[in-house]
Amino acid sequence: MQRYLLVILCSIFSFTTNAQSAESLHDQGPFEQLIIRGVTLINGNGAPPMGPVDIVIEKNIITGIHNVGYPGVTIKDEDRPQLKAGGQELDCEGMYLLPGFVDMHGHIGGEAQGADWDYVFKLWMAHGVTTVREPGGRGLKGTLDLKKKSKKNSIVAPRVFAYTVFGQGSEEPISTPEMAREWVRENAKNGADGVKFFGAAPEIMQAALEENKALGLGSACHHAQLNVAGWNVLHSARAGLTSMEHWYGLPEALFTDRTVQDYPLDYNYQNEQHRFEEAGKLWQQAAEPYSDHWNKVMNELIDLDFTLDPTFNIYEASRDLQRARRAEWHEDYTLPSLWKFYQPSMVSHGSYWHFWGTEQEVAWKKNYQLWMTFVNEYKNRGGRVTVGSDSGFIFQLYGFAYIREMELLREAGFHPLEIIKAATLSGAEALKMDDKIGTVSIGKLADLVIVEENPLVNLKVLYGTGAIKLTEDNEVVRVGGVKYTIKDGVVYDAKQLLKDVKDMVDKAKKEKGFEITQPGINPQHQH
Repeated sequence: MQRYLLVILCSIFSFTTNAQSAESLHDQGPFEQLIIRGVTLINGNGAPPMGPVDIVIEKNIITGIHNVGYPGVTIKDEDRPQLKAGGQELDCEGMYLLPGFVDMHGHIGGEAQGADWDYVFKLWMAHGVTTVREPGGRGLKGTLDLKKKSKKNSIVAPRVFAYTVFGQGSEEPISTPEMAREWVRENAKNGADGVKFFGAAPEIMQAALEENKALGLGSACHHAQLNVAGWNVLHSARAGLTSMEHWYGLPEALFTDRTVQDYPLDYNYQNEQHRFEEAGKLWQQAAEPYSDHWNKVMNELIDLDFTLDPTFNIYEASRDLQRARRAEWHEDYTLPSLWKFYQPSMVSHGSYWHFWGTEQEVAWKKNYQLWMTFVNEYKNRGGRVTVGSDSGFIFQLYGFAYIREMELLREAGFHPLEIIKAATLSGAEALKMDDKIGTVSIGKLADLVIVEENPLVNLKVLYGTGAIKLTEDNEVVRVGGVKYTIKDGVVYDAKQLLKDVKDMVDKAKKEKGFEITQPGINPQHQH
């Protein structure tokens, strides 16, 4: 693996005030000792920021969190943890440190998108994502291989949780409860961390979820329209499902005057515009917010310790297509093959822009208001909400989409500290990893995100492209972008990771003679 020079001034016997910032880091560490100096800690447990603190890491374990002074007051050397012989230190005075982010719905690229794992992983890591739940798609064998390499830190990659799409690898369609149970047992034996469902006959879903729960594996479900009339989110949660993806199946559980959504009679599920246009009207067919049935469904899901992983961002183009396709990061970081995949198409999933317009966007805006009301209230009542991106579709790019998901949780009503909790501790709890990750705590793994600006003030500083700011000298500048991502005690220069991605994209553009153009304009350039 390519390595970059780590430039950190080390003190052998005692702390020195001349600690240098790392300049170009990849796969450096874990260290016998690493001290991160002078940060403001934003933990994942909802606590307010605190700083300056020094964080001590030994190998890949956090061993010390030291309050070393007060804001604006010179830090006394004698109040700081001392560097051991051979130790390293990272000067991050004035920066902000958070737990590593957990993406609960992260596909590791795809053949149709032409996005390989190296491209995807670097985009995630550049945005502070140190753990990813892969909800099927790549195939279990390939995902487990990447998981193994990530665990060894032999590749630049987040920690991977590998889920298998239900039925994948079966020699024949699963048609009986016993076949479902046997498949689940075999999936566990093969080393999967969980199962991703899209729905099936009720007796098959019941059997599969019960068996999976008994084995202690995680589960996720996108309740697809083809099966949701007979099996919605509430049925799944009762049977043992641990998390729902997106929002499919939840409005159906909230129906009071119907059993199926109000499909037009010429609807065809294989027509992507039909599918997504009508989905934008679904929440308006559900029970009204705070009504008796709405409250009853919510409270039962909370009692079942059920997790909502809404992935708001992946549908945002439905309510504002121009915003999504003109996002500024596409020019530098979106591969030509991925850009082509996003374009209006009868065959590419999520490319439903056959004739998308004002009426569809207005309906989706109303859809979001109702959807966000449920998710925010779910959080308020103690329910678990996580951050997932589902990137690689519908103009949403890996890493960047994860930060956009945070912004949309803010729109839904989450306090920024609640968003950080959803992105860290809540994801760790959902994966049953909260004893290892999710907060900056002594004894936990050194999965950390360091940024020069305060993300609570402006979440946009977490984007790789940073946030626009006007200085006192009337100069327009870019600030932010993750500075360092630390995973398992290994320090990465996030901006170098982004440069690596841009180099990949530039090379692909040069090879194909490609430039990004908007749909219907100079289409010859999109070949």
